[in-house]
Amino acid sequence: MKIRIDHGTCIGSGQCTLTAPAVFTQDDDGFAALVPDGARTATPRQVTQAALSCPVQAIALGNDPPDA
Repeated sequence: MKIRIDHGTCIGSGQCTLTAPAVFTQDDDGFAALVPDGARTATPRQVTQAALSCPVQAIALGNDPPDA
C-alpha cells in the first residue's frame, strides 16, 4: 500500500499517529511523517482508519503496482 502525506495540508493534529503508531510518527515540527517500513507492518485497516481520522484529509492511500 502506498501512503502519501500532503505536508502542505497537514496541521499536526496527531490523529494518524494515535491510530496507527507503527506507520505514522510526527517530525520535529509536529507534522505527520511515515515510520520507515511502517506500511509493511500495519494492516490495511489500520492505515485506512488513520487516513480517515485526519481532520484535514492530508493522507492519501493507493495500491502498489503489481510485480512485473
